[in-house]
Amino acid sequence: MIEVLRQSWALLLGVLLLMVGNGLQGSLIGVRGAIEGFSTAELSIITSGYFVGFLFGSKMAPEMIRRVGHVRVFAALASFVSAVLILYPTITEPWAWVLLRVIFGFCFSGVYVTAESWLNDSATNETRGKSLSLYMIVQMAGIISSQALLNVHDPAGFVLFVIPSVLVSLSFAPILLSVTPTPAFETTKAMSFREIYVTSPTSVVGMFMIGLVFSAQFGMASIYGTEAGMSIAEISIFISAIFLGGLVLQYPVGWMSDRMDRRVLILGTSIGGLVATVIGLVFGGSFEAVLVAGFILGGCSNPLYALLIAYMNDYLEGEDRAAASGGLLFVNGLGAIVGPILTGWAMGAFGAAGFWVYLLGVMIGLSAYVAFRMTQRASVYASEDDYDAVKYAPIAPAATVVAVEVAQEYYAENADAFEEDTPTDESVLDRT
Repeated sequence: MIEVLRQSWALLLGVLLLMVGNGLQGSLIGVRGAIEGFSTAELSIITSGYFVGFLFGSKMAPEMIRRVGHVRVFAALASFVSAVLILYPTITEPWAWVLLRVIFGFCFSGVYVTAESWLNDSATNETRGKSLSLYMIVQMAGIISSQALLNVHDPAGFVLFVIPSVLVSLSFAPILLSVTPTPAFETTKAMSFREIYVTSPTSVVGMFMIGLVFSAQFGMASIYGTEAGMSIAEISIFISAIFLGGLVLQYPVGWMSDRMDRRVLILGTSIGGLVATVIGLVFGGSFEAVLVAGFILGGCSNPLYALLIAYMNDYLEGEDRAAASGGLLFVNGLGAIVGPILTGWAMGAFGAAGFWVYLLGVMIGLSAYVAFRMTQRASVYASEDDYDAVKYAPIAPAATVVAVEVAQEYYAENADAFEEDTPTDESVLDRT
């Protein structure tokens, strides 16, 4: 780990500052929007705008990097991010915020792609797994710590928009002044959606539903807190609990993933998330209960992202994994776009409790679908001895296709070590 820090500290510091800025503005939008009198429906569309931009940015950023290079793309997009943050409090109109959020999401996606490319290039076969883990920790730590900044000033003013703007601007320095050389950038040929779905219906449907959940956690949690009458301090603690759960439980879930049928674990974590939503819905009047619900929900839903990718990998050859992951990320992005709008509709119909009603419905659907699929297909593993034939790689839901490809490289390197133990029975690997 020390070696990884020595090689990549500048990149990781820059990413940390980016995540603090992004995490703060994500929560601030909901709080400030309520102050400005925006309706829940308007705020849900504004929230969705970020994921629209992020999805398109993840598709266009690689071409931009190939044309003008990493440094120019990073500097240009990060400059736009900083400018957008300053514009929020100056144009307090819902339509303007939707446009700004689309631009913000587009630029942040490109910034992530650039930073992750550098991180991947600086990693070696021996340090790739540690680099990936440390990158995920930095991402989650940035979002968690950013929530404390909600309390440093009145959200009705300009200061809380200036702070993330400054943080994003400062993030340029460690990354652009790093001695790490600019990496070559290549993209993987995509698989068709039909090929991906036939390979693993569970992963495709699951990734769409996790997109529904993550966008509600990231964008609508602050709106829920406002609707529920929480103070700014309580909102920041609630959102921190969600992402802290994801950080704390990511590794226990990963450890279990390498030692048991992943479908059972996917079902178990889905049910765990379902239980969390019931706690939030039934005991929503207690702030302590809401914190517990948020921690469990985040701890169950965030690891599912990496777990579903790992499960897809169980049915693929090494050369197809990155391409399939790109398709899964696109499906996840579609879910993330729809999620805030559906959450806003539920909150409009049921009040603040609609936040939990919506999440309950998604987790019931995910649990039921996974349980159904388990009756349609044999396990990929022939015996318990094969559970360590592949390895789980921790990936945060905020990662782009570049970080996922880093994970795939790590996955392939570990899988190769156990190649002789991998099951080859055609009946077990049947994809129909």
